[in-house]
Amino acid sequence: MTNLTRRRLAGGALGAAAVLAAPSVARAQQKRWRMVTSWPKRLPGPGMSAERVAERISAMSGGRLQITVHAAGEVVPAFEVLDAVGGGVVEMGHTAAFYWQGKQPAAAFYTTVPFGLTPAEHVAWVEAGGGQALWDELYAPFGVKPFMGGNTGVCMGGWFRTPMKDVADLKGLKIRSLGLGGEVYRRLGATPQTTAPGEILTSLQSGVLDGAEFVGPGTDIALGLYRVAPHYYGPGFNKPNGTGECLISLAAWSGLDADLKAIVAHACATEATFALSEMERLNAEALAALVERHKVKLETFPDAIVVAARGQATDILAEVAARNPLAQKVHDSYTAFRDRVAGWSRVSIRAVLEARGV
Repeated sequence: MTNLTRRRLAGGALGAAAVLAAPSVARAQQKRWRMVTSWPKRLPGPGMSAERVAERISAMSGGRLQITVHAAGEVVPAFEVLDAVGGGVVEMGHTAAFYWQGKQPAAAFYTTVPFGLTPAEHVAWVEAGGGQALWDELYAPFGVKPFMGGNTGVCMGGWFRTPMKDVADLKGLKIRSLGLGGEVYRRLGATPQTTAPGEILTSLQSGVLDGAEFVGPGTDIALGLYRVAPHYYGPGFNKPNGTGECLISLAAWSGLDADLKAIVAHACATEATFALSEMERLNAEALAALVERHKVKLETFPDAIVVAARGQATDILAEVAARNPLAQKVHDSYTAFRDRVAGWSRVSIRAVLEARGV
């Protein structure tokens, strides 16, 4: 055997060893995470946002980070997502910040607050108005890193079995309503309930609920709420925005390489934009279907209810701010941004819609 032959055989053996070793290296580098959510499986709107975030992360990472999405109840109940992620039960969650206002009052600002920022204004506050840094500070004690991970847009005021003609019609009404909007309804005489999304229809059917607010037409139609509560009210003063959040365990986050962190952040930001665009389309199509096919009565809250609700909302936000110094910081940042952007919104979006005429 010549020296040249020996070298070729040795080189071939090394090459084969490298090829055989490659899958082992890839397996060692691959991470598998679980994402728990607050939504029924593939629910239009937030349920699909969770799925798309997971798919984007897998695709952009070349499979290095793969995420299995679990519907509410598969691993933990809908309202235990924050604890599951922060406690290390899973690495990731998809939910809504206002579910945690009992743990941290200012969390509600990161989904929506009554008479607050619209979707575009909210994104501007989080991304360019100092909101993200405060969000990180707010959630650090829970062991999670938050991102915007979807948006269901402007919400509706709610579904009701009977017409709402005056504030008196809210007295004693059992309504599914979460966040600070639920507190507004409570102070107007209703009894808000924290019903999980997948249980709203059965609760309306059984009489446990007299009314319910969830999101907007594009998502609400999938829950079938129109079957038992035909009066659909707006404006959604209770929830003028609908940001969904992606939560990452800080322990899991710190274990990611810099490029994977960038991929996760980008996947969430992309979904925040895409979801809002998709919901505009879905809401328009679903609203037409609800009114024309299902004969839903689309109605407007009387001025008396809106005026009374606005007064209650002002008091509620001030009370939230007074709960602790960090809540005060979030409140002050949010309301200052709302006041600063209001002038432009009046002469831009509102003026254009009024001029358009349709």
